[in-house]
Formats: sequence, structure tokens, C-alpha cells
Amino acid sequence: MEQCTTYVGLDVHKDSITIAWAAGTGEPVEAGQIDNEVTAVRRMVERLARRHDRLAFAYEAGACGYELYRQLDSMGQTCLVCAPSLIPRRPGERVKTDKRDARTLARLLRSGDLTGVWVPDPQHEAIRELVRCREDFKRVERSGRQQLCALLLRHGRGYEKSNWTQEHRRWLLGQRFDCPQTQQAFDHYLHSIQEAEERIGHLERQMEAALAGWSLAPFVRGLMAMRGIKLVTAMTHAAELGDPSRFARPPELMAFVGLVPREFSSGQSRRQGRITKSGNRRVRRLLIESSWAYRHKPRVSKSLRARGRDASEAVRAIAWKAQKRLHARYHRLVLRGKPAQVAITAVSREQLGFIWAIGQQVMREQRALASAGA
Repeated sequence: MEQCTTYVGLDVHKDSITIAWAAGTGEPVEAGQIDNEVTAVRRMVERLARRHDRLAFAYEAGACGYELYRQLDSMGQTCLVCAPSLIPRRPGERVKTDKRDARTLARLLRSGDLTGVWVPDPQHEAIRELVRCREDFKRVERSGRQQLCALLLRHGRGYEKSNWTQEHRRWLLGQRFDCPQTQQAFDHYLHSIQEAEERIGHLERQMEAALAGWSLAPFVRGLMAMRGIKLVTAMTHAAELGDPSRFARPPELMAFVGLVPREFSSGQSRRQGRITKSGNRRVRRLLIESSWAYRHKPRVSKSLRARGRDASEAVRAIAWKAQKRLHARYHRLVLRGKPAQVAITAVSREQLGFIWAIGQQVMREQRALASAGA
């Protein structure tokens, strides 16, 4: 007898999980609410498994992470973690409750209209947490610098040269205020900046140490052969993009990062707008930053040669091709009258194609090594 699949939608919150299931062609049925803890989830799965032939679960990616997915997977159940931004919504719906959300997930899972996200393994997720922690403290450092400069400006103390050089830091250490409260505020701002800088340096050393045992370390070293990409940027790309082999074609990667143009086409009319910005904002920001390096003429500097020494000859050839093509692309767009920011965005999108090519090349090399070792 053919087994029938029952589709279970889970609306997950910090303390509770609301459950609904759909079988056959009928409307989804609410199955109540449980506590969001391991024992309650196991009992729920066992209860449903006794009543239904085969189960398939789905819940939205969110703040609760992937622990529920991993528990269901360890119990031999199929689970889809879906992208919230790609869940179909009815334009007329103005009521949102946990029960409705669970029923909607069960219905859409049954119809195949949910788009799943890539779920990292525990090691990959741990490195991603480290990378994002460094980014958070970088934000703290940037905020502290702005606040300190604002305090100095309010008291008529502006620095005429470039800020945050060694000379500027010596100038800051020599600042004294007549009012003790102002001096205390200045000292606190300065101390917070120094503390953030120390934490950032410590986190970057920990990132470098963690790279050695990471499965995506060859991909990171391959990315470092590209111009404008050092260790932090390469590890951020790898941590946020994940396994490069999951993107079958470069346009899929470009869409994931949100660097493809919006399109409003109907009939014979075709209109394209700004980039969608619907993808991973961390990767998109770093791509824009690194793309400014391609304004300059192609060359392999001493530091770039040192960064790319662990990459294969084929990967370095891709990186060199990227330099020549992206430099020409930028200047061709600027000569056509495009603003520099628009040209850099186009270069960033094309740079993703070379990142994809490096990822595919690295994966081929790893498979060849594995087969040779076997």
C-alpha cells in the first residue's frame, strides 16, 4: 500500500510551537501548541508518527535558529526551513495569528510553494557566529569614533588632518578639558574605542586559528587570491554563502546576494530598476567595498602574491582574469557616463561570477584529492 505524506506546519517562537497538519486534499487541521523544548518536540513527533504514515515538517527561518531542524533530522524526519521573505502572501489578508501561520505553512508545504534555506552544519554555524561577532564589534568601534568626534566638535576641537592615524591618536591622548565631567565623558568614549579595537584584533586572530580546521578553508584561501579580498572578507563570504556548490549557476548566486536588477515587464514593455537588495546584506556590502579596488590597473602586488600563495595555479588564473575584466568593465561604464556608484555595483555583480568560478574550481580540486587519496 502506498504511504500518504502528512504535511506539518510549525509556527516557532521562543517559548512555544504552534502545530497544524494537512493530509490529502483537505484543509489543514490545528494540532495545538507545545512548549519549545526537546522533550515536548519528541513527544509531538512520536504522537503524529503513530497516527500518520509519513511526515514532512516546515517552519520559518528566524531567531530560534536550526536546533529544531537538527532534532527532527536526528529523529529521521524530513524538515524544510523556509525563507520568510519568499512565503506567498494573499494581498487581502489582514489577520495574522500563530494558528493561521501554522495552517498556511502546512498548506504551502503540501503544494510545494515554500522555498527552503540552506542549513549550515554546527561547525559552519559556529564560525559564522565568530565572523558576525567581529562585525558587531566593528560597528561598536565605528559608533564610538563618531560619538567621540562629535563631542570634540561640540567643544570646537577639530583635527585638520586625517582621523585615526597614529598622529591623530597622539593628539587625542593630549586633549584636556577644564570641566571634569566633560573630561570623564571624553575618557569613557576613548576607552570604549580602545576596548573595541582590542576585541576586534583578538577576534581576527581567533578567525585565523579557526580557519585551519574548517571544511571551507580551501575556498577561503582561493578567494584571498582575488584583489581587494583579505582574510576577514574571504571568511565572511564563505561563512555567509556556505558551500559554493549549492549554486548551480552564477545568476543564482547574484540573486541570493540581491545584486540583480528589479524588473517590471508586461507585454512588449520591459523596465529594469535598481538592484533588489533582497539577499545577504553582509556579502553585498563587502562586495561593494572590495570592488573599488578594480578601479586601478591590474597588477599582482607583493601582498596579493603572499595572500594567494596557498591557492592553486588555476585559481590564481581566475583571479587574474577577474582583475583584467573588472577593471575594463568599470572604466567602460564610467566612460559611458554612468555614475561611479552604478559602475561599482555592476562590477560587484560580475565579481560574484568569478567568486562562483573559484568556488567550483576549489570543489573540483578537493574532489580530485579525495579520489586520489581513496
